Amino acid sequence: MSREKTAPSAEVERLHEVLTRAFKQGDEAGARAVVFQLGKTERQRRTELEALLGSPLALARQAAVFGLETLGGAASARLLEQQLEAEEAREDLDGASVVEDIVRALGRIEAAGARASLVKRLERLVQREPELSDVNALARMLWRKRHPELIPAVQRSLARLSLPAPHGLHGLLVLLEKSPEALRGWGLDPAVPAADKSRVLALLEEELPEDWEAVLPAFLSAAQAWAEPVAPQGGEPAYFCERLLSLVLTHQERLFASAPEGFRSALRALARSLVQGPSMGCALRAAAVLKFAGAPEDAALLDAHCPADATFAQVFRNAARVLREKH
Repeated sequence: MSREKTAPSAEVERLHEVLTRAFKQGDEAGARAVVFQLGKTERQRRTELEALLGSPLALARQAAVFGLETLGGAASARLLEQQLEAEEAREDLDGASVVEDIVRALGRIEAAGARASLVKRLERLVQREPELSDVNALARMLWRKRHPELIPAVQRSLARLSLPAPHGLHGLLVLLEKSPEALRGWGLDPAVPAADKSRVLALLEEELPEDWEAVLPAFLSAAQAWAEPVAPQGGEPAYFCERLLSLVLTHQERLFASAPEGFRSALRALARSLVQGPSMGCALRAAAVLKFAGAPEDAALLDAHCPADATFAQVFRNAARVLREKH
């Protein structure tokens, strides 16, 4: 892949360093501001980011990926696809970290061709023995680029992969093949394993389209069947409940603003059961959900089941404080 050969000016080098530092510190607003200082035109900014992609430092290349995602557009998507292949060829940890960021950027960027780039990544990935985390991350971004045309590619990939089922691609295929109405029935079906439903919830947590909001009561009913009156001890039922609560917390502003009272009361009942259970992953998320869906009398329940760990206890105490302030 060709790169600009001329040495960047001192000012551009300084901006590269500032961008990389802001990215490292997680200052997305600051990093975006630097991107728009890299040139007067979008083409100039993209050229400077392309130069930064040639850095030997993985962190600098990750900052450049962030910058290209910020600019968006088909030209940025093409650069990201080229860089993705280059990073895959490195076959080292630095390259893997940049690959992860590029996949995320291609999933989020509004650009023609981004979906095709992700499909090509999937086709390359299944030719070897990929890590489960790589498959799941790619499935999440493909869900963002959902389209019926993805179904054959996902089916072919599932036929080649030898990873233990289910994983993210299984969940993706369910979402691509089923309408929201069909998914409601699938979510309520007790014959469908909790593990399969968990993989679907993980994708809906990544992005929850409005039409799919209506399926959540079905998954909530499934969770209640596993968690009430006694919370699950662990395993896939507990993980399913954990994923459901994570989804609710990720999209809480939308869901709590529009959810019918029946959904809120059922969610509260589920959370009350889970804060008393042995799964700390479930209990922490349940305490956070009660902060929004609970009632003042739930504060005493949170106090009674507050974890000994100081960090975990803070989640319970914060939720209890908010509930006591409700009138």
